[in-house]
Amino acid sequence: MGTQLSFKEYQDKVKACWLGKNIGGTLGAPFECIRGVYDLDYYTHDLSLGVLPNDDLDLQLVWLNAAEQYGPGVNAEILGEYWISYIVADWSEYGAGKNNLRYGLTPPVSGWYKNHNKDSCGCFIRSEIWACLAPGHPEIAVKYAYEDAICDHAQEGMYGEIFCAALQSAAFVEKDMQKLIDAALSYIPEDCAVAGAVRTALECHGKGVDWKSARKAILQKFPGSFGMLSGYRDQAPEDDVPVGNLGYDAPSNIGIMVLGWVYGEGDFSRSICIAAGCCEDGDCTAGTLGALLGIIGGTSVIDEKWLRPIGDEIKTISIDRTKACLNVPQTVSSLTARVIRLMPSFMQGHFDLSQEGSIVFRPVESIENAVAKTGVFDREDFAKEISASPVSVRKTGCLMDIRIEYTGGLDIREGQTKIFHAKIKNRLHSQQWLECRLHLPEGWTADPSDTICVNLNQFHGGSSITEFDFAVTPQTPVRGRTDLLMEIRSNGRPTRMYLALPLLPASSLSE
Repeated sequence: MGTQLSFKEYQDKVKACWLGKNIGGTLGAPFECIRGVYDLDYYTHDLSLGVLPNDDLDLQLVWLNAAEQYGPGVNAEILGEYWISYIVADWSEYGAGKNNLRYGLTPPVSGWYKNHNKDSCGCFIRSEIWACLAPGHPEIAVKYAYEDAICDHAQEGMYGEIFCAALQSAAFVEKDMQKLIDAALSYIPEDCAVAGAVRTALECHGKGVDWKSARKAILQKFPGSFGMLSGYRDQAPEDDVPVGNLGYDAPSNIGIMVLGWVYGEGDFSRSICIAAGCCEDGDCTAGTLGALLGIIGGTSVIDEKWLRPIGDEIKTISIDRTKACLNVPQTVSSLTARVIRLMPSFMQGHFDLSQEGSIVFRPVESIENAVAKTGVFDREDFAKEISASPVSVRKTGCLMDIRIEYTGGLDIREGQTKIFHAKIKNRLHSQQWLECRLHLPEGWTADPSDTICVNLNQFHGGSSITEFDFAVTPQTPVRGRTDLLMEIRSNGRPTRMYLALPLLPASSLSE
């Protein structure tokens, strides 16, 4: 069960989280993008270089700026704008997500459309900031992890970040490995590949299989391709380790991260060395695990030998530092201080002030059964949200939350009817009449009409969710991207909400 967390303990754990991230990322960087297995006990890079730059950490420095500006209202739409404004990385899923965002495709479409790396590792490596802003409350951390993930990932990639955010948040108040893993798994689908890879690591350990064989079992059940970007460096190829589909790497690497933890028996040094020694996305697995173990044990579990060569410094590689409006912390200490100052706005009422003036956190009664009542989604709604179609447009406002799902992808052609499903949730629980008006291109028709009036009920006595279908048909050739505009007005209220629904010519699509 969860334990009480004092402010002093929280402060130490946050610092240890970022130190562990820096250490694990630096240890694992030389083993990124290669396949093989190595016995490690220390850094292998040129120690005169100090800490190595790592996108795993520096991407979160951009999120820190967004969270400081928008507080608990930060969402995927805001993160997407920060992404294309401040992040220079254009490779893999980062590039696909940015390309989609620039084309006007908003999250979650931006993370899914023509993104062969949507199931890869680029977002589970960004989970720490959400965990540190919601210590002991995974039900809060996972909601922000989801908003983060859908900018440039979908499906297994998204599940990976949700799993890690829940795991690390719960670790602030719980040390038992099995309870932590069970809690984190409860936020992702039981039958997803990330969950399967985690269970494979645990099963191998339970059967007494050595960690090198466990690594092979994970890669056999959930084949990835990350290590084959460079292939085997100085070892003979393994004929019994398959090469997976391009970009399908989150499951195997999450499994390797858990493998390092269980076979290292929670010891910081041994655990991160095992994770990094499994190669594949070595900086991500060792960095994420180093952060987790830092949260669990605090700074006291980090041997001085790891800190001596790298110190407190943060080096960045994928942030546009020429834009002065982005305030990038230069040290782990500075990053820690800023996260701590920001935390109360995200934790809302989950802490108290003692008579001495210090903060005392109130963890959930049971980490295993944490249920959110502080945001838009409780656990059941959160499960529905992450399982919703990525081919959708979302909007959050004071009055309502709106999701419009596409049927059959983004493609449309002349004479073809495209059906949409609208789901509107009442946020104020005040009964409303809504007028939903479609602004269509010339020559397009709508069914049942270009204006649809619906009743949005209050929660008391019934559902606060209204759902309806509508369809559009272009009667003229579709040339290039076309945006349908839906305007939603609540009768007797000043607020208007607008959603752009992008559509693309069918001849250009094959998702």
